[in-house]
Amino acid sequence: MLHDALAQDLYGEICHIPLIDPHSHINPRQPTARSLDDILGYHYYTELAHSAGMDKELLSAAANPQERVRAILYHMSQFDNTVQHVWFMEICRAFLNYQGERLSIADCGWLSNAAKREMAHPDWEERVLRQSNIETVFLTNDFDDSLQGFNTKRYVPCLRTDDLVFHLHKPEVRERLAKATGVEVGDAAGLRRAIAKLFEHFTRHGAKACAISLPPDFAPASVADHELTSALSENSSHAEQARTRSQGTFWMLAEHCQEFKLPFDLMIGVNRGVFENGVYQGQDLFDQRTSLIQYAKLLNAFPAVSFCISVLSSGQDQELVSYSWIFPNVITNGHWWYSNIPAYIEGNLRARLQAVPKTKQIGYYSDMYKLEFGLPKFNMYRRILAHVLAEDFVRPHIYTEMQAIALARLLLRDNIRRIFNV
Repeated sequence: MLHDALAQDLYGEICHIPLIDPHSHINPRQPTARSLDDILGYHYYTELAHSAGMDKELLSAAANPQERVRAILYHMSQFDNTVQHVWFMEICRAFLNYQGERLSIADCGWLSNAAKREMAHPDWEERVLRQSNIETVFLTNDFDDSLQGFNTKRYVPCLRTDDLVFHLHKPEVRERLAKATGVEVGDAAGLRRAIAKLFEHFTRHGAKACAISLPPDFAPASVADHELTSALSENSSHAEQARTRSQGTFWMLAEHCQEFKLPFDLMIGVNRGVFENGVYQGQDLFDQRTSLIQYAKLLNAFPAVSFCISVLSSGQDQELVSYSWIFPNVITNGHWWYSNIPAYIEGNLRARLQAVPKTKQIGYYSDMYKLEFGLPKFNMYRRILAHVLAEDFVRPHIYTEMQAIALARLLLRDNIRRIFNV
């Protein structure tokens, strides 16, 4: 809660701003949870419970869902100090009408029944979106996802390209690409045709961005067609060929972002599979070997492409701020994953607001898998934003309260509309 009256007033006004969420993992055909297990199955809770001693077997798909819920709630007493616990409490109070002060395993039956009852309502999706004040949600779509059967004005497609850049040597990925595009990729020209077909298909169905998550050792570079053809035709996992294939494919994607006028979301610095015995989605960590200098050639080569950049380590945010300060095509984008806790958000938000043009900042995205998480996650950011605006802008008489609210609207809505042409 905000105890400062000015910050509380600003927060109240900020909550009236209809939100556009520019990055999520929502399934548009089943966007909301159906049970408490769907809520507590979010990787933050399984990671924290496992870290606190929960048996990994209870997190397997074969485990009884009710037993899994009970086990996570039992272990939650060991991480009720975390912001993820705050999110869960807010979901329980806002959507399930939980009135208690502290959750315990004794609440499991009541919460499970309340979730099952409330989430079965036919207007549940509309209620969650309305209460969260979320208007539009960007998706994360594999290149061969079907883009039919949902409202693309509400749920905006986004072309996720990790498989193309890092797994094109796998026969199953080649087969998926051929099925999606009608192009059998065996050389650079074929890959260019296939990527063009993907961009045509996605933009025809309302896609507004291309996106990728990138490992710490990746450095984009232009690759000659004959070199890329060699790497593609050998279809090898050898390090040299893999690097050439990844660089050439990535550069080609940037060329198509330029041609199709799509922003390119770069999520930089994730090292996959660090914790080998981790739970599903709980194996990856950030790696401080990453530097944005690795992307200098890319940023210089495509001045017309908006690169919306997220970094996994909050400590790297100063570098992101400096690049957005200097490069017109670099946008600071949200607070990703391990940086998505109030202590890091507040410091990084302050730095961005003090150093980067206000029109070049995307304040926040949810990264959520179920719509119910939009409310607590955006509320967390809105409270921090209200506090920073009160302390750093209104009280020092840099901005009036109305100007502070206008800045919040830029971060949460207007910049996204303009950058992504929503």
